[in-house]
Amino acid sequence: MENDDVVFVGNKPVMNYVLAVVTQYNGGADIVTIKARGRAISRAVDVAEVARNRFLTDMEVKNIIISTEKVTSERGESNVSAIEIILGKKPE
Repeated sequence: MENDDVVFVGNKPVMNYVLAVVTQYNGGADIVTIKARGRAISRAVDVAEVARNRFLTDMEVKNIIISTEKVTSERGESNVSAIEIILGKKPE
């Protein structure tokens, strides 16, 4: 993939990230990637669904990539789940 527009989902409200996705799409991005780790994964799914169903009805889920990342903290090393949801324009 080339230099796609990415929205990293964290602890803010869902609508903050939906606005970021809509802004990138309206700014000319053909593909927007939503990324999240750990507990933010369910929020990332909500962002994708709200963006698709309420605001960007001409977009669809092109791909979903799940993975596990090793994270090192003061408590040692642990595995954290990660997700990438790739949204793109529906074929006409």
